[in-house]
Amino acid sequence: MPRQLFLELEEDKRTRVIEAGLREFARNTYNEASTNSMVRAAGISKGSLFKYFDNKEDFYFYILDTVVADLFEDLSSDVVKLKGDLFDILVRYAEVEFSWHMKNPDKYQLLKRAFVNDSSSLYLKAVERYKLAGDSMYHVLMHNSYTEGLIGDKDKVVNVVKWVLEGYNAEFTRRNDVSDDIEGIREAYIDGMRQYLKIIRQGIST
Repeated sequence: MPRQLFLELEEDKRTRVIEAGLREFARNTYNEASTNSMVRAAGISKGSLFKYFDNKEDFYFYILDTVVADLFEDLSSDVVKLKGDLFDILVRYAEVEFSWHMKNPDKYQLLKRAFVNDSSSLYLKAVERYKLAGDSMYHVLMHNSYTEGLIGDKDKVVNVVKWVLEGYNAEFTRRNDVSDDIEGIREAYIDGMRQYLKIIRQGIST
């Protein structure tokens, strides 16, 4: 968390620091991200940065917190409007989220880097830190969906879909490197998602 000194800065200076951190962490791995580059871009000294934050990791998670909060705030009004068939809602949400990514490429790159499973302590901290937020968004989607015609009660169906998509998301993220081609990634992701949802809808036995 930032120290009070950072929160007391003028808004434009805080914004410069946040934007400098976002660009650097989005375009480089955490280990490669340079605090020297960040402070130069922000127009502050390195000593000042570490008066605002305890260390590089503290600054990283502050930037990530900010981006995750922006994502959920920007999408919340769209999410509550998504109503209808469970599988259609999931695809429509993916399209809404990718539209946000395309409008915010640095934020997208940061999120993608943060959730590539490299088994690092940083990745594990990120997963634990944002699990509740992700679950909350998912359950809003599920609450607004209907599952008529599907076998089993709604909670069990929802859990099956959730577990499959969690696995799909992890594998897709692992296989697809961070890229500027967000549109290409969007198409590949949604196409793969549709295929898995079709299997679930139709069942896996004849």
